[in-house]
Amino acid sequence: MDNLDKIKSLSKKIAASLLKGALPIDLEEFDTLTKEDKKRIIFNVINKNKREERLQFKNKLNTQEAWDAIIINHNKQRAIKRRTFWYSAVAASLVILLGITFLLNKDYELWIDTVIAAEKTIKAGTDKAVLTLANGSEVQLEKDQPYQSNTMTSNGEELIYVSREQVNKIETEAKGIAYNMLTVPRGGQFRIILSDGTKVWLNSESQLRYPIMFNDFETRRVELLYGEAYFDVSSSTLHHGTKFNVSNQFQEIEVLGTEFNIRAYKEETNIYTTLIEGKVVIKSQDKEQVLEPAQQLNLNTKNNDINIETVDNMHNEISWKEGEFSFQNKTLKDIMKILSRWYDMEVIFENKDVEVKTYTGSFNKSNSIEDVLSVIKYTNDINSYYIKNKMLIIR
Repeated sequence: MDNLDKIKSLSKKIAASLLKGALPIDLEEFDTLTKEDKKRIIFNVINKNKREERLQFKNKLNTQEAWDAIIINHNKQRAIKRRTFWYSAVAASLVILLGITFLLNKDYELWIDTVIAAEKTIKAGTDKAVLTLANGSEVQLEKDQPYQSNTMTSNGEELIYVSREQVNKIETEAKGIAYNMLTVPRGGQFRIILSDGTKVWLNSESQLRYPIMFNDFETRRVELLYGEAYFDVSSSTLHHGTKFNVSNQFQEIEVLGTEFNIRAYKEETNIYTTLIEGKVVIKSQDKEQVLEPAQQLNLNTKNNDINIETVDNMHNEISWKEGEFSFQNKTLKDIMKILSRWYDMEVIFENKDVEVKTYTGSFNKSNSIEDVLSVIKYTNDINSYYIKNKMLIIR
């Protein structure tokens, strides 16, 4: 059995025993794992149980009383199989949380005090964007709010432009090149298919400017004004050999047909371009660099320094478009920057020492912020936190 199978198997055993109202007694197998593998198991166990059950019990019950209730319930289990559903559900919730605490060998009262307050004001992001048309008017794009015109259609999750062959060519050329702009706010994400078939995923707090229709035999140009975008570029062989260019204030990326990711947020000094497949040429100032697959170019916009590195784990760079957040030895300060955009919140570190602590793990983007923080807390990286309106204060 390889290590991954071992983690999955042990996660299932622990979760099953906890749900049955018993604590996992035989932990020899658990103790042989590394710290990182233990974290993964705890995360797996936590994700199998409802967040509401955890929050209800931890906010109102005394630890000793809870433990006594579990022991009593466990001893009487065979004799009182037909106990009311409510009692069984509460006992199961208590066992799950106490069992996890037992596995981590931490003081349970400290865990209870972790969440000082948690008003339900911070929610996970959704598919949404604002489309700015050539005439300056704006269209709100959201799920269950379809939009359609003669050049585009949206189901609220993605925006699709028709190809040049599908519209009246004479009418389009007479009007000249018209540009649209797609803006994804904090707490949002969106997908767009351009008229040439190029697919673009836009992350939270991002803005893309592009032509409604690309002209034949001319370079296909779009502009990432700010934010993060993943491009799956339609091959130049399908468009008379024309190149595809993505530009921003500091650089221009020239491609023939490839997949790559750009991260260029306004508040960040560095712009990161990561190539997944194909080849791109990046031009900045008087410098020109060629990227190969699995390479990342880091451009410092203050001094124009350029650094190219090989990416060991490509999934960490592009997981956001796959519905996940994946981190590897990333500081909590950097992690919170990413989470703040998706959950549309402000993050304040009262304890600056916590900012530089690193974390490795992954989360589903549909998870609540409370679930994410609980998992990070189990690694002892966060002592406590406080949520007020749209503000998260980490202590």
